[in-house]
Amino acid sequence: MELVAEILVSALLVIGGFFGLVGSYGLVKLPDPMTRLHAPTKAATLGVGAVLIASLVWFPTQGQGVTWHELLITLFLFLTAPVTGNVIAKANMHMNWRPDEIPEPSPGQTWSTFDDPDHDAGRGH
Repeated sequence: MELVAEILVSALLVIGGFFGLVGSYGLVKLPDPMTRLHAPTKAATLGVGAVLIASLVWFPTQGQGVTWHELLITLFLFLTAPVTGNVIAKANMHMNWRPDEIPEPSPGQTWSTFDDPDHDAGRGH
């Protein structure tokens, strides 16, 4: 059982290192903020998650008991990274793009970043 745990932990650490490397490389080399946004929110999140899961597997197999810190950190990371990425993308759209530069949304819809609530309520200009 211990050999299987060591192989699993080793595989998770290698996978985590690979995704961390890809995420950090993408953050440095991708050309603009919107493409650079995907590197840390996708690849680096998977890399850190794999390392945390490796830690979650390692300690109970070594007789040191279960620690829930790694699981909670992993869950927090997987829940907050997409939300953070979405907020950064919307801020970038709002600050750097004009409404005519973005693709048209579905019929009857607007981009919430460019939506004017005062105008929609009949109080606009």
